[in-house]
Amino acid sequence: MTAREQVRSERRWARRKDARPDEITSAALDLFVERGYAATRLEDVAARAGISKGTLYLYFDNKEELFKAVVREALVARLVEFRDQIGKFQGSSADLLHLVCKNWWERIGSTRISGIPKLILSEARNFPEIARFYVDEVVRPGRETLAAVIRRGIERGEFRAVDADATAHLLAAPLLLISLWRNSLECCSDEKIDPVALMQAHVDMLSRGLART
Repeated sequence: MTAREQVRSERRWARRKDARPDEITSAALDLFVERGYAATRLEDVAARAGISKGTLYLYFDNKEELFKAVVREALVARLVEFRDQIGKFQGSSADLLHLVCKNWWERIGSTRISGIPKLILSEARNFPEIARFYVDEVVRPGRETLAAVIRRGIERGEFRAVDADATAHLLAAPLLLISLWRNSLECCSDEKIDPVALMQAHVDMLSRGLART
């Protein structure tokens, strides 16, 4: 390394040593999705964020707390946005179902965040504490958010009286399929799944099944 390159490297380190927590969680998300929970080391997260491991510990006590911060920032915050959107939406409940799925794809499904469900499913038995956390803060609130859309349609007389919670699971199933496919088998298969077309077909079928005759 030349003297000029050394100076540039030192300046870069100086700029990054006080990285904000969101820069750390962004680096951690990349590594968790790439390597899984068990194989991700805090020193690697620090290196990806351009900080020292000691600086990382100023913000997060351990890997579990860092992972929880990643999930809350990447997924929980978006669930809050979705719930707010439901409360403000003025159109039909069928249109709201389409909008929820569209926003899920744009904000989660098409992004690196979609790798988190695969991580949880593959490592839940080895790390039940993070699996329980994920169920409590993502799975259950997500199901309740979708169920709220179904109940809205029932209350407005747009949908038949159905089990809203069971129907919410039906609505969520292809979203999970898309996440798992994109982060596992897609790279190994000639078969292609068009996520937008799949969601469109699913919501169309579900809306027809829910519609009052």
